[in-house]
Amino acid sequence: MTHLSAKENIQAIVKAIKAEETKLRAKHPLLTHQNTLGLVILLLSLGALVGVGFLYYLAIIPAWLCIILAAMAASISHELEHDLIHKQYFSNQPFMHNFMMLTVWLMRPNTISPWYRRKLHLHHHKTSGTQQDLEERLVGNGIKNPLLRALVIVDGLLGLLINAKRFSKEIKGFHFFKIFNAGFPITTAYFIVLYSVIIFHGVNLFTGLAQSSPAWLLSTMSLFEFLMVVLIVPNIVRSSSLNFVTSCMHYYGGVTNMLEQTHVLTSRVFMPFHLFCFNFGKTHSIHHFVPNQPFYLRQMLSKKVLNVMREHGVRFNDFASIKQANFYNANAN
Repeated sequence: MTHLSAKENIQAIVKAIKAEETKLRAKHPLLTHQNTLGLVILLLSLGALVGVGFLYYLAIIPAWLCIILAAMAASISHELEHDLIHKQYFSNQPFMHNFMMLTVWLMRPNTISPWYRRKLHLHHHKTSGTQQDLEERLVGNGIKNPLLRALVIVDGLLGLLINAKRFSKEIKGFHFFKIFNAGFPITTAYFIVLYSVIIFHGVNLFTGLAQSSPAWLLSTMSLFEFLMVVLIVPNIVRSSSLNFVTSCMHYYGGVTNMLEQTHVLTSRVFMPFHLFCFNFGKTHSIHHFVPNQPFYLRQMLSKKVLNVMREHGVRFNDFASIKQANFYNANAN
């Protein structure tokens, strides 16, 4: 690390990121068509999600392959939503912008409304690493108990229910029903499908419910089971991977400046999770320094910029902090 002040190190990182972006945009004129690129990527990822679902419907691919491919397609829609939150596409064209927002929500039905999440995410940038960072705390950041942390990472609804009382005391302006209602109607439908299938098969395991159920119920369960394979379980895989990675790489406590908000995850341990969250742990720290950048640009400039970030004090693979509930230890090497 250099002997510069935190402010000087931050400025050096921001300067390097913007300089590399300028070079890339000059080298690749296609990058100037940002709206078009965002829309094309969205339509391709949506087409991939629908396509693998259709292949599963025709019994051309097995359920496990459908789940993996669908989860990868849905992970791209998360990156697009993140960009849309920062108004990277069609910011002056409300219809197209909101069309993209709705589409990425439909592709990831286990998340709250992207319009409401915009408030949480922008607040996250202001409060990252502190008790007030609701967005990261909702996905497990700062939780010491590994079982509770795993539960929050996998099931956001249960995590919200479990932590509601604590959040009400610690986070200014937190209201359980504001978060809960932010999922209506798409996230609500997601949990109806998920828990209907779990309850039906749980009861059937002990009572033989399927044999005595009316035709309409069996038909509904058949549809729900199809949705579980092509949309519900893939998004459990996607969101669990993302939540695990982001809750590991964001610090909680001990943070005094932007250098201390995140560390970069390049360890091979995280490779399986990065597969379902588009390399998030390796590139997201760049976003904290320069928020207004499309996700694919961060991927393109990450190789050069990460070296600069390391030189100027950003930590890499700080596993000790994960063991300490994400606390940033200023005295650690």
